[in-house]
Amino acid sequence: MTDRPQPPQQQEPPGVTAKMEPPPRDSMAGYEGRGLFTGQRALITGGDSGIGRAVAVAFAKEGADVAIAYLNEHEDAKRTEDLVRAEGRQCVLLPGDLAEARHCRQVVAETVRQLGGLNILVNNAATQWPVDEPEDLTEEQWMRTFDINIHSYFRVTQAALAYLQDGDVIINTGSVNGLRGNKSLIDYSATKGAIHAWTFAMAQALAGRRIRVNCVAPGPVWTPLIPSTFPPEKVEKFGLQVPFKEAAHPDDVAPSYVFLASNRLSGYYTGEVLAPLGGETTPG
Repeated sequence: MTDRPQPPQQQEPPGVTAKMEPPPRDSMAGYEGRGLFTGQRALITGGDSGIGRAVAVAFAKEGADVAIAYLNEHEDAKRTEDLVRAEGRQCVLLPGDLAEARHCRQVVAETVRQLGGLNILVNNAATQWPVDEPEDLTEEQWMRTFDINIHSYFRVTQAALAYLQDGDVIINTGSVNGLRGNKSLIDYSATKGAIHAWTFAMAQALAGRRIRVNCVAPGPVWTPLIPSTFPPEKVEKFGLQVPFKEAAHPDDVAPSYVFLASNRLSGYYTGEVLAPLGGETTPG
């Protein structure tokens, strides 16, 4: 969790970690792996920063080689690559727009080509654009949000199914906003709700193949998405609404992905939405 309230600040989207104050804890410092993923290969979309970075490093500490797909945040992606390689693991960088169907297929193909296979898929890429009124939500924004937040999950997963086998895992990133909605994040909330329902359906569809499908639906997390999409006054108050009175850091959330990716720890879990919400009762 945060060490202190974040000051008001704003960045141009998609945001850069180095400009955030305070810096997010996203390198899993002090985390000790136990070899849970030795010999495995993971693909993480939105893996350059935030939750994706922390998950990539945690997986590397557990022995996995990692590919990260991201838009164009090359500085952040290079930092994640350095952190993964410091653990003695391979890291493949896959820049490009996951709103494009062709690129979704390409990131899977490149992961398999460069790492030799795929065992863990983390669908994590996301965008959001707050609006003051429902009338401010344009069709262009609606379609862009859906293309990145849910269509990319479908497309990447469809491509990955050719390689995933018995014991392999899919983890999707949902949100508390997909559980209870958010009046200023209408399209984002809709995509996150769709991710939760899609997780339930895919878990049932793939149970016979023993491919587990689960979801992590966090509350407020201090990532570059926040100062690059919210106005400064909202950034300053970000996270204060939960009982813990502060936002999580990516490092606080990444262990949930480790748990769900590990057959040793969660081998009987599929179709679950794990919600780290800082003390808030899960809606519904």
